[in-house]
Amino acid sequence: MKSVKFVKEKLALFAVMALSAVLNLANLGAEGYGNEYYAAGVKSMLVNFKNFFFVSSDPGGFVSIDKPPLGFWIQTLSARVFGFSGWSILLPQTLAGVVSVVILYYMVKRSFGKAAALVSALCLAVTPVFVAASRNNTVDNLLVMVLLFACMFLSRAAEKGKFKYLLISLVLVGVGFNIKMLQAYMVIPAVYITYLISAAAPVKKKVKHLVIGTAVLVVVSLSWAAAVDLVPAGSRPFVGSSTNNTVMDLILGHNGIERLSSSGGMGGGPGGNRQGGNMAYFKKDRNPSGAQNVPPNGGFQRGSGGNFKDGSQQNGGPQMQMPQGAGQNKKGIQQMGRNGLSGNFGGQTEAGVTRLFSKNILSDQIVWFLPLSLLGFIAAAIVEKLKIPFDNRKKLDLILWMMWLLPEFIYFSYTKGLFHQYYLTMMAPPAAALSGIGLVSMWKLYRDGSKVKSMLLPASFVVEGALHLMMLSYFYSSISAAVKGIIIAAAVLSFASSALLVIYKNRAGNAGFAKILASLAFAGILVTPSIGSAAAVVHGVNGSMPAAGLELLSSDTGSGNTGMKNRFGSSNDSKELISFLDSHIKNEKYDLVVSSSNAAAEMIIKSGRSIMPLGGFTGSDKILSLSQFKELVKKGEVRYVLTGGMGRNSQDIMSWVQKNGKLVPENQWKNTTSVGKTVNPGEMNSQSLYDLKGILK
Repeated sequence: MKSVKFVKEKLALFAVMALSAVLNLANLGAEGYGNEYYAAGVKSMLVNFKNFFFVSSDPGGFVSIDKPPLGFWIQTLSARVFGFSGWSILLPQTLAGVVSVVILYYMVKRSFGKAAALVSALCLAVTPVFVAASRNNTVDNLLVMVLLFACMFLSRAAEKGKFKYLLISLVLVGVGFNIKMLQAYMVIPAVYITYLISAAAPVKKKVKHLVIGTAVLVVVSLSWAAAVDLVPAGSRPFVGSSTNNTVMDLILGHNGIERLSSSGGMGGGPGGNRQGGNMAYFKKDRNPSGAQNVPPNGGFQRGSGGNFKDGSQQNGGPQMQMPQGAGQNKKGIQQMGRNGLSGNFGGQTEAGVTRLFSKNILSDQIVWFLPLSLLGFIAAAIVEKLKIPFDNRKKLDLILWMMWLLPEFIYFSYTKGLFHQYYLTMMAPPAAALSGIGLVSMWKLYRDGSKVKSMLLPASFVVEGALHLMMLSYFYSSISAAVKGIIIAAAVLSFASSALLVIYKNRAGNAGFAKILASLAFAGILVTPSIGSAAAVVHGVNGSMPAAGLELLSSDTGSGNTGMKNRFGSSNDSKELISFLDSHIKNEKYDLVVSSSNAAAEMIIKSGRSIMPLGGFTGSDKILSLSQFKELVKKGEVRYVLTGGMGRNSQDIMSWVQKNGKLVPENQWKNTTSVGKTVNPGEMNSQSLYDLKGILK
């Protein structure tokens, strides 16, 4: 009998793993290179070890990616083994997604049994934002996997009071820091609180363990940053998106304070010159006319799919352009015009406890199991009599999962800083774990609890069904009748099953029937997130802002894999320019100078040429002075410059190039055929190529 149960359990786990693998891996070629800024960085890191160690964004080692190295090291190793391709750089994230499902299963099973574990793993596997992040080269799900391992060891540390397990847990959090910096620390409340409340060791001993562990955490976290900052600036790439060319500034600034404050910018550059990404520019001007508060030569256009579209003027300075259909909501927050969903950045959506549930770009990514996880925690707390002393693994794991979920829910609900919808994948594991634990606990209360407590199970299905209908209402006018019908039928199934659970509660011999009803209701609440996750397989996710969900099925969506494309009018334009460089470049260190890493990405991917992104990620880093640039020209290290783009902090250089360089006729380096082409303002059609050969001797 045991062997039969064991086989059934393994088959069930295998089925969940297979589902996760299909959602993460199927049709992966549709994703292209994902985020091309990161993909170009991987291509550049393959050039030499120096680029690899410093995570250079370009083959010439001019400026680094604005993230820590570990996730991109893993992608680069994958590209080294399998060859550079979109598939090879996306593979580590897809595998991390499947591994995370398995880790969650074993963590939940260890404390709450196989039924709770299977439900938890299944919920995680079909969470739309988790699938979207697994199908993209943003490294968030690599971080999720590492943090799950960290929590697995923390659970043992709290249960047994063992310092070695705590140390391993904090080392893994430090490893996570080197994947996504401070984002890894979002799990710190869960780690510290769970260990501190454990009854397995005296308080003084636990405090001592945490002090030593914290020191180790800091050392591991800052190891790469310290190594980079100790290298002379002239011997390494500029630290992208920093203001003073140090990783510490990147940690505290662009990847720190800017994630907490609406006054933070997107790019680097000295002090107040970070205007290109300042989220304040997305807010409505307070003047009576209602005009947009756009700084001179500041801001940028944001396309419906989340890509940056340079709105350059003839003088090379970008301007903010609003997508068609965009407007302002009642709080002055920009509406992006995609299905009426507000903001491509979380900070653009109205802060509050309902932010993740309201109609915005966050709405259908993570909400699906949040009510179930909350009600589930309440049910589990009742069943396990959650109170002091916290002396068993069930109590401790409940605290662990809730202390992972709750601070993140508060942060993502209320922060006015910069964050993207795919960051919400951080909430997926605890929400899934508490859903699985909660359903099993609610079933126990349904069977054995009081009349009030027994109603938690059917009530949770009703709440979940209503939530799914609310999400459907946001997209009702733009998705197909078939999808609407399936979602409505699934919600009705949940409602009907819940009603029957209430009716049959006190009837003898109804355990088997009640279990069937509960299973049907649970299947009903899986339908909509599963459809949203499957949409990512069919349609692909946006390269720069990966998201799944019903928005991908919408007829007027701007989602899909448009990637973090460069600023050329078409791929033919980049091919023409690459061909021109192939026939004209000889011994120059940098084949071409462009305004930003975004403008260089596609050409680096296609050609591997050494292209200088003069202003870093968005063009707002001040990396070279005009005199330094002139010296490069004098040495013959720079020849061709593509003007225009977003580089406000390099306008002195671009102006000098326009004044002194030789203009290259357009028919020599780009596709001038306009038939059948859609011309977007600020793309390559407004840019010019200059030859600097021999102008300084």
